[in-house]
Amino acid sequence: MAKTAELIIDGKTYKLPIIEGTEHEVAIDIGNLRDESGVVTLDLGYKNTGATKSAITFLDGDKGILRYRGYAIEELAANSNFLEVAYLLVFGELPTDEQYKKFTDDIKLHTMVHEDTRKILDGFPSSAHPMGVLASMFCAQTAFYPESLDPNRSSEATYLSIVRSLAKMPTFAAWAYKNAVGHPVNYPDNSLDYCSRFMKMLYALPAEQYQPDPVVADALDKLLILHADHEQNCSTSTVRIVGSSKASIYSSISAGINALWGPLHGGANQEVILMLEQIKKDGGDTDKWIAKAKDKNSGFRLMGFGHRVYKNFDPRAKIIKKAADDVLKKLGVNDPVLDIAMKLEEVALRDSYFIERKLYPNVDFYSGIIYRALGIPVDMFTVMFAMGRLPGWIAQWKELRENKEPIGRPRQIYTGQNLRPYVPIKKR
Repeated sequence: MAKTAELIIDGKTYKLPIIEGTEHEVAIDIGNLRDESGVVTLDLGYKNTGATKSAITFLDGDKGILRYRGYAIEELAANSNFLEVAYLLVFGELPTDEQYKKFTDDIKLHTMVHEDTRKILDGFPSSAHPMGVLASMFCAQTAFYPESLDPNRSSEATYLSIVRSLAKMPTFAAWAYKNAVGHPVNYPDNSLDYCSRFMKMLYALPAEQYQPDPVVADALDKLLILHADHEQNCSTSTVRIVGSSKASIYSSISAGINALWGPLHGGANQEVILMLEQIKKDGGDTDKWIAKAKDKNSGFRLMGFGHRVYKNFDPRAKIIKKAADDVLKKLGVNDPVLDIAMKLEEVALRDSYFIERKLYPNVDFYSGIIYRALGIPVDMFTVMFAMGRLPGWIAQWKELRENKEPIGRPRQIYTGQNLRPYVPIKKR
């Protein structure tokens, strides 16, 4: 017998179906509530509202669980690579050798971008934020590939758009950085793997024989895997709601990039570095700032510790901590800001105050350390986040289309003026 919930409004009872997910998540289906009762629900920020059913990512913040298509993030980070994980997220299964070779070959075939895109890039001043440049260049691909606007495209055409998105994202990201520092852009070297190719476009100077460091490339690959999807967050939900209008994949992803740009979403690792620089500027006394963090009246909080979703620990942090340690050891970076970070980490992992409150270093803490060690400026941190999140955005956009979900149309509770007469301007 199907389970139902009962809602009583003005003495009248309405029965609402109860939906249970494969991991026993329970939801009350209110899809017909407005039609039957004239009542809507109010949930500011959609904090307790399921807007869709999805088979892509399972997240349990209380238990510290993150899985892509049923695979534990720990296993994927240890044994897989970013493009294999991208294939898994987008197409639902890990690829065979043949499927993986075709997928990676197809991506290499489309890493170049139309040369007219350079004209768009040249129109931005070097002061333009890299995220604004990235979002603009990505959205512009709808103009270069107008067939992507057709909502009834074949599966082959959709596959091509997916491949183009994954192939061109590192090129756009590197070019956004080069624009910010005023350097000439580099073109993709398809003899390299995905992350090494990006690093060469990012770092190489003219006439320089640049060789990507494999330790750094591996750390970057792991970071991208850890950021690849994270259920229905702000940017992912943005991609889905824009995509629900049957907008192209390029404009939908551009919308996700802009949502991620907001400091409450994608800027957490940037906030970590700004906090560390603040401590350094104050003299570098970590004990003083730890005390301030414990003082609820100080107004100061340690950035990069704890997580709004993970109430126990962030499973991604354990993975990326080792990568951060490997990068710092390999590069031999001498940076007082990173020294402060290591001191804060040591305290947080042994101090009972942080342990009892489960304020462990999270993925943003360690990713900020890695990016800082690589010499990536803070304005580029969110661009790196976007590059990792791209497969998840694509998977969510594709799932929405395949499920034939309706256009997103949230309701509201109106709190403005009641009906009032218009008064001509001369009589006001």
